[in-house]
Amino acid sequence: MEARLNAQQASPAAYAAMIGLEMFVRKASKLELSLVELVKVRASQINGCAYCIDIHTKDARNEGETEQRLYALTSWRETPFFTARERAALAWTESLTLIAEGHVPDDIYELAKQSFSDEELVNLTLAVITINGWNRLGISFRSVPGAYQPAMHNAETSK
Repeated sequence: MEARLNAQQASPAAYAAMIGLEMFVRKASKLELSLVELVKVRASQINGCAYCIDIHTKDARNEGETEQRLYALTSWRETPFFTARERAALAWTESLTLIAEGHVPDDIYELAKQSFSDEELVNLTLAVITINGWNRLGISFRSVPGAYQPAMHNAETSK
């Protein structure tokens, strides 16, 4: 596989706008990083973005996510491995990512409202929007997976 183009080099301003969304999701959304990584992996699985799956499974592992949960993510409904809050986030992620198939059903909205405040739900929605945007960039321009390595988690750097 060969990349078609490097979006960051081709349009630095557009890429900077995406980074702005990403930084909000990571730093200011008040959502647990572990939850955000599950959302990113699940949306990327649905969209078939190997580049983003590679990045976010590595980042999730780096943050302490288990192999068992990552392997079971495609069938999260069939396992006991995820919390009620994570299940609500995953259902929300799937509805938004597959929005053309049925919009966001009321039962999925009500489930999300049980686990997330209004602010958190808006921020979770932005997290899903952001990863779907990254997926479309990665897929469109054939970003090549495999080379990404996460920064090693260090207690001193996370303060």
